[in-house]
Amino acid sequence: MNKTPLARYPNLRLRRPRAFSWSRELYAEHHLRPQDLIWAVILKNGNGVREPIAAMPGVCRLSVDQAVLAAKEAVGLGIPALALFPYTDTKDRSPNGDEALNADNLMCRAARAIKDAVPDIGLMADVALDPYTDHGHDGILKDGEIINDRTVELLVQQAVAEAKAGFDIIAPSDMMDGRVGAIRAGLDAAGSENVQIMAYAAKYASAFYGPYREAIGSAGILKGDKRTYQMDPRNSDEAIREVALDLAEGADCVMVKPGMPYLDIIRRVKDEFGAPTFAFQVSGEYAMIKAAAQNDWIDGDRAMMESLIAFKRAGANGVISYFAADAAKALQG
Repeated sequence: MNKTPLARYPNLRLRRPRAFSWSRELYAEHHLRPQDLIWAVILKNGNGVREPIAAMPGVCRLSVDQAVLAAKEAVGLGIPALALFPYTDTKDRSPNGDEALNADNLMCRAARAIKDAVPDIGLMADVALDPYTDHGHDGILKDGEIINDRTVELLVQQAVAEAKAGFDIIAPSDMMDGRVGAIRAGLDAAGSENVQIMAYAAKYASAFYGPYREAIGSAGILKGDKRTYQMDPRNSDEAIREVALDLAEGADCVMVKPGMPYLDIIRRVKDEFGAPTFAFQVSGEYAMIKAAAQNDWIDGDRAMMESLIAFKRAGANGVISYFAADAAKALQG
């Protein structure tokens, strides 16, 4: 397509369509809808719990009963799915993250309760061991090394338990090699062949995860860092290789995490594969916007919406975000 303007100034004035709100709507190239959002929700044991997270203003850890209310709110706002993550007390953590395999753990109880109350909402389960290990890593740690294949065996068990509890999407965030294919085989063998896999395909070793680690109780316990399994922020081609492997192993869709610092990766993945591609607007991205807004340095609502439309412009089908409910309300309003 010839993109050279057929006319030039003064006959062509690109400001003309910007002059009125109705005209801006007609000319808009990308749109954000509540249906494009997945609401990230942090769970906590208890009843009637809405515990504020200091590093994430406006976000609370929710007990199961409160998560059910959030699911009902999401349906009313047009948000199609929730992504659940567990806060785990120190006493429930162990070297191998055994609580992850408990069919009656917080995640599984929440899934059953939400599906009982709101059967038509989609539920996405994080699959990794870091919310459950006493060292804060996503896999089994031995002599300072993450043991890939043994970790994958446990992730399959975790995924099968979560699928049986009612989760519709299994989202492995651990970045172990081969885990997507193993989880797909495990789900199919367990009769959960219709449960989807959203692979955290390009997940970077990022500084933007800090508030989340506080939210799930991992802050301060992580031994070392995660650079031996999460991606190097300097690399782009490697993301394409990771995505290709996950799609070949049976991922239904893929995710880029974090979101805003990696818009170029989202665009490359969408252009290269044409597969359903999602962005995760992570806790650090959320916290930066909230903190700047609280200090009156930026307009928080406008920054929220601008950040979310950027993911759509980059090629994302949808966005996992802590802003989902606020954004949906703004869109309805």
